[in-house]
Amino acid sequence: MEERFYREQEIARLPAFLPAATYNLAHTLLARAGKCLFVPIRSLQYLAVLDAEEFIFVDGQNKAWVELAWQHFHPQARASLDERVPFEVVHYQPQAAETMKRLPGEFHQALLLLAGRQKPDAPASVIALQPTDRKPPDDASR
Repeated sequence: MEERFYREQEIARLPAFLPAATYNLAHTLLARAGKCLFVPIRSLQYLAVLDAEEFIFVDGQNKAWVELAWQHFHPQARASLDERVPFEVVHYQPQAAETMKRLPGEFHQALLLLAGRQKPDAPASVIALQPTDRKPPDDASR
């Protein structure tokens, strides 16, 4: 299946930070999905489309037109995995600034919902380790 999305001229480009929990979960789900991941954000009637380069967000009313994008993530700028990640927000539609007020929180909730619905590829199992009867080799240098 192929989806096409279009963009108007860029209106604004602003620096922002994404909470570590959101960034880490998004990339974990993207790694499981492959090349791209579709995340419905039902509370806003938006669709997020994630790939390795950017996250784009489209309004349910204008399905083919990108309203805003999150680009140029810099996870290497953080000292630990629980620190927020700097990135750029690109606005393509006038209402993007208003959308950004609720989008980060609603996007995180949508990711949690998606993660909760995914089943592991294979059942987990516990491997019992048996103690060995081997004796350590004698230290001949004594």
